[in-house]
Amino acid sequence: MTNRVEYLRSPTAIRERCNELFELAQADQLPYFRVDLTQLDAVADYVIAVIREHYPDLDVPFHSRWRHFEVGNIPRVRQLEQAIESRSKIEQAKAKFDLVIPSVLLDAGAGDCWKYHEATTQKTWARSEGLAIASFDAFCQGAFSKHPYQADATALKQITPEQIGAFFQVGSENPLVGLEGRSALLQKLGQTIEQSPDLFGDVPRPGNLVNYLIGHADQGQLSAVVVLNAVLIGLGEIWSGRLSIEGVNLGDVWKHSSLSGDQLIPFHKLSQWLTYSLLEPLQDLGLKIIDLDQMTGLPEYRNGGLCLDLGLLQLKDPKLAEIPHAADSELIVEWRALTVCLLDRIAATIRKKLGLTPESLPLVKVLQGGTWTAGRKIAAALRPGGTPPIQISSDGTVF
Repeated sequence: MTNRVEYLRSPTAIRERCNELFELAQADQLPYFRVDLTQLDAVADYVIAVIREHYPDLDVPFHSRWRHFEVGNIPRVRQLEQAIESRSKIEQAKAKFDLVIPSVLLDAGAGDCWKYHEATTQKTWARSEGLAIASFDAFCQGAFSKHPYQADATALKQITPEQIGAFFQVGSENPLVGLEGRSALLQKLGQTIEQSPDLFGDVPRPGNLVNYLIGHADQGQLSAVVVLNAVLIGLGEIWSGRLSIEGVNLGDVWKHSSLSGDQLIPFHKLSQWLTYSLLEPLQDLGLKIIDLDQMTGLPEYRNGGLCLDLGLLQLKDPKLAEIPHAADSELIVEWRALTVCLLDRIAATIRKKLGLTPESLPLVKVLQGGTWTAGRKIAAALRPGGTPPIQISSDGTVF
């Protein structure tokens, strides 16, 4: 069973299990979706146009939380770096881990109504950017530790929905989806990092994971898969109400009746996005990140919405788009699995059209340039408020 858990935590398992559903889709043997690969070229062209619009020189950064901190071309991260510049390089990286780990966990869909007013710029932000800036401000104001520009288990365990609501400006006129789930997730983060001193230190804080990862580098190189594995092992217990094997929480792993064997299919969307968000502080320490394309695309509603809105995926019963679906429903599981496989194919087609390699345009850059931005763009063009083509009932811990 331990080997089964290790397998389900691997990017290999994500691709293999998703591909099993993808092959069924190509044979039109899935209950909810069919695939139309004749649209692949057109989708790749659409994404390339979006990439050229935002990154004309094709110098695309990683798809990570750090992009959201940069919204509006405001140098927030530079301001943070100035505030902690007296610290050692490793301590600066730890501070960035302390910021980005809670911020990613707080990023699940905010809903259509919530907004955040940024006091320093007098600008108002919504969705992922708003959540990013709200969590950035909360971190800088000491929400996650009694020490400035830090997060630690003691403070995280004591976070309440009321505190999150206050920092995120939540009120009757400004509701935030999943407020209870977000605060519970931070409390679980505090509790969980206490249980792994080998990963998070004897005085536990998220940033101490830097020490562990430096220790697992080989001649200045660090595999992205090693980072993901540390995230999945170290933070696996924070996800409540998930499937488990012999008491081990599997996290973002679900069931689909069309799959063989135990019918389990892993995605690890938030954990992979968190991994992508941890890589840049590690690069700042001089580490070379390898195995980037062993990671997978992120199966969430922007990437999945792009595939659906541009016809790569088709919902067999369009009426199902009119009602919300739970994250564990087979329709959503199917949608996510096919998205993972299509993102690989979109990336390969884009590289071929641009004459680039997986090394020069890895999947993490295709997502940023890229499919996530294109998914948001087509959604805005097709539906008021840019809502996804399929509605998801989220508790604030999956998407």
